[in-house]
Amino acid sequence: MKKILCAVLTAAMLAPLASFAQTTGDHVTRAKVRADLVQLEAAGYQPSTHDADYPNALQVAEAKVAATHDRSVAYGGAQDGSASNGMPGASHAAAQ
Repeated sequence: MKKILCAVLTAAMLAPLASFAQTTGDHVTRAKVRADLVQLEAAGYQPSTHDADYPNALQVAEAKVAATHDRSVAYGGAQDGSASNGMPGASHAAAQ
């Protein structure tokens, strides 16, 4: 009984060593982290002065950066040179 208990405890202790904390293939480089920090600072985030409101200031800056990245998929504007007048079946050639 004691040998079985020791074997189970040993297996339980060694199991985390066989697994990895991160299984994604995305590797974050130092250059990527610096580029992200530059974007956040351009959005108004100053890491050394916002200690009192740290999470909120960072989230606001991240939202601003995300908004600039999402402008290509935002409402309005024609994408890929296409346009529509709202009338089904109407083509540009027929309008000329």
